[in-house]
Amino acid sequence: MQNYITQDTTFNKDEQLPRGEYENCIFNGCNFSDSDLSAFKFIDCVFNGCNFTLAKVNQTGFQNVQFKDCKMLGLHFDTCDDFGLSFSFDNCQLNHSSFYKTKIKKTIFRNSLLQEADFAEADLSSAIFDNCDLTQAVFDRTILERADFRTARHYSIPPETNRIKKAKFSLSGIPGLLDKYDIQIENS
Repeated sequence: MQNYITQDTTFNKDEQLPRGEYENCIFNGCNFSDSDLSAFKFIDCVFNGCNFTLAKVNQTGFQNVQFKDCKMLGLHFDTCDDFGLSFSFDNCQLNHSSFYKTKIKKTIFRNSLLQEADFAEADLSSAIFDNCDLTQAVFDRTILERADFRTARHYSIPPETNRIKKAKFSLSGIPGLLDKYDIQIENS
């Protein structure tokens, strides 16, 4: 692979990207759906309104990357390059995406759909799920210590199979911790 390096550039709509490294770049409205982004590297980049649905991200590097208003259905973050893996999501659709075994401490998920996302065995220590829909998201042997779920909704997190020490939950979210017991919780 040729070392194609691009810095401080803005890309709009459907520009073709050569495989390489992109640093401090902005991507506006780009359609990467079904694309092969394997082995690309994105450092300090911002993606605005981009579509990544079913894109291949094998060994793709995402370091300090911001995703805003992006459609990212079925993305396999578990195949990304784990070196320096860090990103944030604001108003993104991440349904059916996999974060299996990823180490993504302090990740911020804000106003995002994470329905049926797979967080099994991931390290989400100090992550923030601000106003996120986690319907049928999978949490199994997940590290959620100090994670913030106070404004998240529709999650089901079994305390006995996940590490939740010092995680934050709202009173209205308690059923998501106890739903496997099939008990009824009512406001008095």
